[in-house]
Amino acid sequence: MLKDERKKEKEREHKEKDKHSHKRDKRDKEEKESSTKVDSKHDDKSPDKQKDELKDSKDLKDSKEARIEASLKEREKEVQRTLAVHLKHRENEREQHKHDEAVVHFNALLADLVRSNDMSWKEAKRQLRKDSRYELVDSLDSEEKEKLYKVHVEELSKRKKEKFREMLNEISDLTLDSSWKEIRKSIKEDVRYLRFSSSDRKCEKEFREYLKDRMITAKNEFKNLLMETKLITHLSNAKLQENYETYFKEVEDILSKDKRYLFLDSIADERSELIVSYIEELEKRGPPPPPTATEPNRRPPLK
Repeated sequence: MLKDERKKEKEREHKEKDKHSHKRDKRDKEEKESSTKVDSKHDDKSPDKQKDELKDSKDLKDSKEARIEASLKEREKEVQRTLAVHLKHRENEREQHKHDEAVVHFNALLADLVRSNDMSWKEAKRQLRKDSRYELVDSLDSEEKEKLYKVHVEELSKRKKEKFREMLNEISDLTLDSSWKEIRKSIKEDVRYLRFSSSDRKCEKEFREYLKDRMITAKNEFKNLLMETKLITHLSNAKLQENYETYFKEVEDILSKDKRYLFLDSIADERSELIVSYIEELEKRGPPPPPTATEPNRRPPLK
């Protein structure tokens, strides 16, 4: 019985092998037939068609190579453009540096050789050209040199004017009606006067301009004094009308203790008019608003 079972087992194994062998043969046959069909298709193409396909393939390859070459050329052009811009920028920087150096040298020449604001550009040029450093400013054109000269002279005039006025401020007995003749005697040895200008006419003109500015400043300071004076209120005009001389003297007695009042002694009549004008204005405005916590002593500004 055991032998029969072994025999049956072997028969089953042979059947399985035959079955797999049959499937493999069938698959190989199908693959062979498929390959034969493909080869048949290739064989079926005409020589012209094959030639066209080869040409299309070559054209495609040539087109791709052309695009690559064009891209490389464009990239090279872009690199060249970028390089050109960079080189131009560096060249501009070098030129600007040279120009700035020339300006520095020229300003140094002006500072050393042009010390008077009365010197004309024509005179200044003659003086500057004598200096060996003048060749360092050859890159500057004549127009730019003249502009730098004008800026230098204006700055020179400004500094000398400031020093001149500083000197006048120090004169203790100077008043708003002082004459130039009187003042010149007291400043004739002062270096700030001597350096201002060699022209006495220019010095006198500046002195008169100074007095005008001092007059404006003095009046504004006096108006501030009036606003600070608590005796003067919106009721002051009524008191003034009631007894002008007595009340006005009372006001002046208080004001006369301040130098802002005394500085206007030379224009006493105009000073009195300023006092009366302020009193009348306060009456028109009426009672002032109540003082605030931040400004308890606030008074209305004088127009």
